[in-house]
Formats: sequence, structure tokens, C-alpha cells
Amino acid sequence: MDAEHFQTFARYNAWANRRLYDACAGLAVPEYRKPRPAFFGSIHNTLNHILAGDRIWLGRIEGREHGIAALDQILYEDFASLRQAREAEDARIQRLVDGFDDRALAGPRSYKTTSGIAQETRLDWILSHVFNHQTHHRGQVHDMLSQTETAPPPLDLIFFLRTVPAG
Repeated sequence: MDAEHFQTFARYNAWANRRLYDACAGLAVPEYRKPRPAFFGSIHNTLNHILAGDRIWLGRIEGREHGIAALDQILYEDFASLRQAREAEDARIQRLVDGFDDRALAGPRSYKTTSGIAQETRLDWILSHVFNHQTHHRGQVHDMLSQTETAPPPLDLIFFLRTVPAG
């Protein structure tokens, strides 16, 4: 896959997160934090997990310490702070991906797993995982939103491609 592919996914990712957070902003706090039959147990916890996962992977890509202690770590207790951090992380993802060319994407990245095991993975596969991971967990939040009075927004990639100008 080429650099343009991942640049498009970085823009799509930010767009989908904005739409999802816009929907979640309409929830009352008890509904937003309500325990639900989902892997991370609530909308709030799942949104925190997505951000934690991004910080882990971007730290690995950049060769920096990510500061995440656990995959279920609550990075932000309130929605407003979490949303602000999400927007900053999406901008970081876009800047990072915009800096890669096809050659860089085919190159390996060495890192350690959260359990300390050394790994090496091509950058294009890492980015594929990052975007797939977000899509997977956004789908869980989308499902949890459907259990509320707030309608979950359309998040399909094809909808993004049809409605948002390229570039």
C-alpha cells in the first residue's frame, strides 16, 4: 500500500472520531458512563482504550516511551478532556502519516510489546493495525450508542470518501 492510502485513512480516522465524539457529547454523564455488556464496559472506557492504543503504537513508531501502563488505563476521567486529547492525537496521527513515503512504509519498526517482548513489524502493517483497531472499537461504541436515545452516526469509509474532499 502506498503513502496516499494511509494519508486517506488518517483523515478518515479523524473524521470518524469527530462524528463519534459529536454523538457521545449529547449523552448525559450517567448514560455515557453506564456499564454495558462490552469488552471495556462502557462508552467512556472504550474511548479511553482507543486513545491508549494509539499512544502505544505511535510511541513505538516514533521510538519514544508511550507512558501507557495498561490497555484499560483511564487516561482522562471527563469527556471534555478525553475529547480534546482525541483531537490532538488525531492531528498527531495525520502529521506523522503525512511524513511517510512509500519507502518508509515498507521499512521495519522494532519495539517491545506491553509484556516486554521484542518485535519487529513493517510500518505499513503497524499503521494498518492502528486504523483497524480504531475501527473495531469505534464499532463497539457505535453499538453502545444504539442502546441510548442518541442515534449513532454513519461512520463507513465509503461515506467519508463520498462526502469529504480529497487532500
